[in-house]
Amino acid sequence: MDIFSLFSLAGGLAFFLYGMTVLSQSLKTMAGGKLESMLEKVTDNPLKGFSFGALVTVAIQSSSALTVMLIGFVNSGLMNLGQSIPIIMGSDIGTTLTAWILSLTGVSNTNVFLKLLNPKYFSPLVALIGIVLIMASKKRKNRDIGNFMIGFAIVMTGMTMMGDAVSPLKDMPEFSNILVAFSNPLIGVLAGTIITGIIQSSAAAIGMLQALSMTGQITYNIAIPIVMGANIGTCMTAILSCLGVNRNAQRVSVVHVAIKILGTIVILPVFLIVNSIVHFSFLDGYVSPVQIALIHTIFNICTTLILFPFRKKLEDLAHLIIKDAPEDKEFLLDTRLLNTPAIALHECRAMTVRMIQAVWASLDTALSLIEEFSAEQMAFITANEERVDSFQDSIGSFLVQLNQQSLSAEHVDDVSRMLQEINEYERIADLAFSIAQVSEKMHEQNLAFSSGAVAQVSNLMAALREAYTITIESDINDDPSRAAEVKPLKEIITDLCTDLRKSHIDRLTRGLCSAELGFLLNDMLVATERIAGHSLNIAVIIQRYSSDNENDFAYMHDLKAKRSSAYARIYRKFYNKYVPQAETYEEEINEDRYIRDMS
Repeated sequence: MDIFSLFSLAGGLAFFLYGMTVLSQSLKTMAGGKLESMLEKVTDNPLKGFSFGALVTVAIQSSSALTVMLIGFVNSGLMNLGQSIPIIMGSDIGTTLTAWILSLTGVSNTNVFLKLLNPKYFSPLVALIGIVLIMASKKRKNRDIGNFMIGFAIVMTGMTMMGDAVSPLKDMPEFSNILVAFSNPLIGVLAGTIITGIIQSSAAAIGMLQALSMTGQITYNIAIPIVMGANIGTCMTAILSCLGVNRNAQRVSVVHVAIKILGTIVILPVFLIVNSIVHFSFLDGYVSPVQIALIHTIFNICTTLILFPFRKKLEDLAHLIIKDAPEDKEFLLDTRLLNTPAIALHECRAMTVRMIQAVWASLDTALSLIEEFSAEQMAFITANEERVDSFQDSIGSFLVQLNQQSLSAEHVDDVSRMLQEINEYERIADLAFSIAQVSEKMHEQNLAFSSGAVAQVSNLMAALREAYTITIESDINDDPSRAAEVKPLKEIITDLCTDLRKSHIDRLTRGLCSAELGFLLNDMLVATERIAGHSLNIAVIIQRYSSDNENDFAYMHDLKAKRSSAYARIYRKFYNKYVPQAETYEEEINEDRYIRDMS
């Protein structure tokens, strides 16, 4: 084996690692939406979680990638530690598929059909089809399939290059002497751990072992410990990923490492003890790539069968190693999920809903302060306003980073919608704080509205409460038909504010109200109108992104125009509810004439 063979080996490893990255990324993109929907259904049952872990790892071809995702989920509060453990165990089973695929490089037969199973012969065709799909297709899904095929071809090309590079070793006695050292189980486990930890891919480490096995020099005695070590070494990615996350997320990495180490600690000694008694004759035999894949599968299945009943003990062990601390902060979005856009968007939406609920709480509390001031509730609104700001900063920066990833058109719309909505909600939270400040000043200055003003303000606040409640509920439930009610109600609120200003001037003229109270009332009315306006903006966003109409500007114009009988009916409903003179309206009014007059 000369220097050029070493270059070829390094190049083959580089191709393999890059191909696995392309393959994994394209599979995650294609399976993204399914991952999101599956995640919601698996957290309540360990067997479902186990199946989910296996299926996802088969889909994205990386147990380390799934573990990193789980760290992000737990760090963000999307799932707890106990729910992640069965998924980790399932991923250990799913990751064995990679070794079986790589074992195809060992297929050799003069039969044409069996020969075609060797990737050396069919991967160029796969690459050609992939390139055609990428260059000729305009559909995103087809291009993702093309990227998957290219990644697969690169992986197999790298595997072939490594196999060709190490083939001269079979004639080198020095290589045989080196392998003798690896027949020591502890050295074999250590070597597998170190090599896998360096390249951070158990698939690549086992792929290299499978390539070496084609020299006819690798025995079961050598392969079994190295495979076990490779399973431990793959934890390095998870260990690095737990840096900078909360303690509960760090425990995911602890569980991942514990499963691998405990599996080796239990299985290897038992295997060696049994061998010392019965003397397995096959251990001195040479292994093929297929047999290495079988060793990998058997080890992971046995580990899972042994440890699955002790999931709670693994959770307790993680808590023992990583103890709770009072300084743990509220869950934040985790950038480790950026490589999985569908999951990242799901988590982002969950965080957005939490922000919306915080704004909702501020609004309800602020309106209650108008009736009766409370220092405790004022403190809650102040703290909640800062919390909403933190939500906006976290979600906004996360969405900007997510938008730089490779996203589908649907996901781009989701990012755009959330970016617009969080800005609107943050402004509403500021305005809720402004209303609370008005109440605080009235309390400090011992000011109070007259009985007539109290009735008008109470009526206005009821209308405002209904407006933002409709907006928030239609947003959380993604109900565009209900969002359409916000526009006519916003018009009613504007009219009520105008009437209140006129009434205040009248009361001021008659000496029933003071000028100081008038300034505070105006501040409250300005905030009220702006809250209604931002609620309408959110309603427009909900309808725009729920509509199939591609002309957004035309759609928004139609939405805001008062030229539909549906709008007239909704307007009349709220008019009758909130405008005192509504009873004088003629019910038999000509609807067409009514619509024309309003427009």
